Amino acid sequence: MPNDLGPLGVWFFTEMMSASGAAEFAGRLERLGYSTFWMPETTGRDPFSHAAHLFNHTDRLKVATGIANIYHRHPGMMAQCANTLAEQSGGRFVLGIGVSHAPLVQGLRGLEYGKPVATMRQYLDSLHAAPFSAIAPAEKPPILIAALGPKMLALAGEKADGAHPYWTTPEHTAQAREILGPDKLLCVEQKIVLSTDKAEARAAGRKALAMYAMLPNYRNNWLRLGFSEQDCSDGGSDKLIDALVAWGDEAAVRDRIEAHMRAGANHVCIQPLKPAGGMGEIDWKALEALAPSGTAG
Repeated sequence: MPNDLGPLGVWFFTEMMSASGAAEFAGRLERLGYSTFWMPETTGRDPFSHAAHLFNHTDRLKVATGIANIYHRHPGMMAQCANTLAEQSGGRFVLGIGVSHAPLVQGLRGLEYGKPVATMRQYLDSLHAAPFSAIAPAEKPPILIAALGPKMLALAGEKADGAHPYWTTPEHTAQAREILGPDKLLCVEQKIVLSTDKAEARAAGRKALAMYAMLPNYRNNWLRLGFSEQDCSDGGSDKLIDALVAWGDEAAVRDRIEAHMRAGANHVCIQPLKPAGGMGEIDWKALEALAPSGTAG
């Protein structure tokens, strides 16, 4: 299996942090024992430049794009970025890529949005074929696809090193593992709320869900998992929120993480949602409670 990412990482936005604040954040994650930091690409920082900055302020932490949008970059440029970061960081870079969603690609950026699986297949073929004439990394960086549906998961098993599902459940993880096969990386994101207050925890989950609920790739996946249109509407039903967001005490959150691992995940990247917190606020209490090192950072 390619580059072991360790069992537990953290997925988080650093857009509301200064460059020095983000470096401090990454260093603290490293001291807490998290293996990998996952960051998205939206309309903020370039994730590759930012990854280089974080590598300069950490020693062991891996950095993964979760995900870099393929519509923003020629596959040759994507390959150059990934190989450069992997070589310069000593093998600590993970390339997560995805097709994003039509409303973001076509609506927000005015780019043509193609058929997701066919577009990703062609992109991967070009990415793998792209020349790279500089000193190569000792080991090629793993390439993971933001895959939810069975066809994209099958493509991840065929042409990538694995998959990075987002906003999913342990049941989806089991389905993904069956499609990917035993030898591919399955790195799943799991939102958590360290709170036993049911109303507070669900409110935090709904706040996070608000920006994603109408994005078709997520919504279609929830419907495939057996949730109804009603579950996916009006902020999400309690049933949907409880399935997507792990909340409760430390034991309850750990149980959800373990459920993903039992279902076939190699790696779970937790995204802490701060109870009653604002966008970009870090719940260090949660991160310290779940820290692999068992010590405060």
